[in-house]
Amino acid sequence: MSDTANVMATIGPPDPGEPTSPTLTAPGDIAGRSPSGTSGIEGRTPFQLAWQRLRRDRVAMISLAVIVLIVLMAFLAPLAAVITGHPVNEQYRTTGLTPDGLPRGPSSEFWLGTDDLGRDILVRIAYGSRISLLVGVASTALTVVIGVVIGLAAGFLGGLVDTILARLIDVVLSVPFLLVAIALVSITGPSLIVTVLVIGFFSWASVARIVRGQVLSMREREFVEAARSLGSSNSRIMFVDILPNVLAPVIVYASLLIPVVIVVEATLSFLGLGLAPPTADWGGMISEAQNYYTTSWWFVVFPGGALLVTTLAFNLLGDGIRDAFDPRAERLMAK
Repeated sequence: MSDTANVMATIGPPDPGEPTSPTLTAPGDIAGRSPSGTSGIEGRTPFQLAWQRLRRDRVAMISLAVIVLIVLMAFLAPLAAVITGHPVNEQYRTTGLTPDGLPRGPSSEFWLGTDDLGRDILVRIAYGSRISLLVGVASTALTVVIGVVIGLAAGFLGGLVDTILARLIDVVLSVPFLLVAIALVSITGPSLIVTVLVIGFFSWASVARIVRGQVLSMREREFVEAARSLGSSNSRIMFVDILPNVLAPVIVYASLLIPVVIVVEATLSFLGLGLAPPTADWGGMISEAQNYYTTSWWFVVFPGGALLVTTLAFNLLGDGIRDAFDPRAERLMAK
């Protein structure tokens, strides 16, 4: 028997009424609590921290709520036609136009008035939001995909590849985008696909330049060298190790690019190079209303107001996202 056993046999079991000496707890069992009940420090990703900062930005949250309402309006556009009883392209030349052939103002039958053909402006604005949001999101997604791929390749591969792609980025950035877009759309004819492709093709260079600059500063970092030493391929390092670290500026730029794309699409439609009539489109509605602004103010104000509110909401939300991803934003907002 060991010495410890001899001592315990001599002392005997402790008396029930006698206080016992404190026992040591496990490292995770602080204050006698089990490890499962311990409240430790929880790590947060940069995106979680950005979301917490964004939630404290009232302007960004209001803008996000407005964007959600616009998206709901786009999805529920057929419901607006059912409630009002006015199909989107239906012309009411007797009830929707005055005896002089002018649009009628807002009334109980036409809540936001009518256009020059007697069509319901409210219904056409709801359907027009579909076009604006679809072009804005689709063109931005195409822009981001092309820009990220080219930026990653140029920044990571370097050498001759970087030289060629960097010069290509400079050439695309130097092209007068709107003039070339007008020329291409006038040649190919107006359509939704052509509009998305034209806008996406001439917008990717800015994203590529941003991503290239980020990748150039990361390709010699320790985690990249560790991935190389483990035998990872270039494609895996670019898209698995580096890409997640450059997503923050890409998300910020994409949120600010959507309103720009919406305005460009409205500009093409205003110039008659957007979607073919009678498709409801905000830019086309404003173009049709330019001859009636002195007699029918609602024909200009409501489509223009929808375009203004949408682009303003996206811009303010983009500013909030940019501040949320900035580590200094939390200190500034605290002050």
